[in-house]
Amino acid sequence: MGETRKFRHEMKYVISVAEMAMIRSRLQHLIAPDSHAGESGSYAIRSLYFDDYDNRCYYENENGTDPREKFRIRIYNHSAERITLECKRKERGKTLKTSCPLTEEQTRLLMKGEILPDIALQPPLLQKLTAQMLTRRMRPVVIVEYDRIPYVCRDGNVRITLDTNVASSRAIESFLDETIPKRPVMPAGQHLLEVKYDEFLPDTIYRSLQLHGLTQTAYSKYYICRKYSL
Repeated sequence: MGETRKFRHEMKYVISVAEMAMIRSRLQHLIAPDSHAGESGSYAIRSLYFDDYDNRCYYENENGTDPREKFRIRIYNHSAERITLECKRKERGKTLKTSCPLTEEQTRLLMKGEILPDIALQPPLLQKLTAQMLTRRMRPVVIVEYDRIPYVCRDGNVRITLDTNVASSRAIESFLDETIPKRPVMPAGQHLLEVKYDEFLPDTIYRSLQLHGLTQTAYSKYYICRKYSL
């Protein structure tokens, strides 16, 4: 379970309920739903984001700093069965995500901002986070939660996701609980479309995503959730 390293293109669009329905109707004939979504076609994502003593990650996102990085801990469907530490790097318009697994015990320590024992024996990514916790006082600051409808295509390693019910929470101590107090951060009826791919986006998929008035955005779920929590 080592780290994977590959820069990818990433495009984001804020869409309406009607636009989401149109995109889903088109995609179902082109690419397959992600097998991890199960029968419902979606799964819940909850991420715990870190920032330092002067909120550098927040302000770098606001200013469009290039390159920039964010650390987060992620779980799926409100379960501690699979916990992942991730670092997302934005550089020259592309993104690189590295990751490593965490145990529940490690996660609960990190939730409290504590340094893990035996750090020299841990994966490089966890060592990197620890170094920033020691030198920059990096600590968990906000929870981002949403429901994701994912599609995948092997050609171009394409991943298309529709994110709904985006919400923010400051209940960091409850990160691993089944339910947490949270607040919506997007206007009613708005959702987020994300398109990620490696070297190319197949033309059939590109055409299926062409909707009148659809404009690419730099929307960041972390940034907007953090903005409501500061």
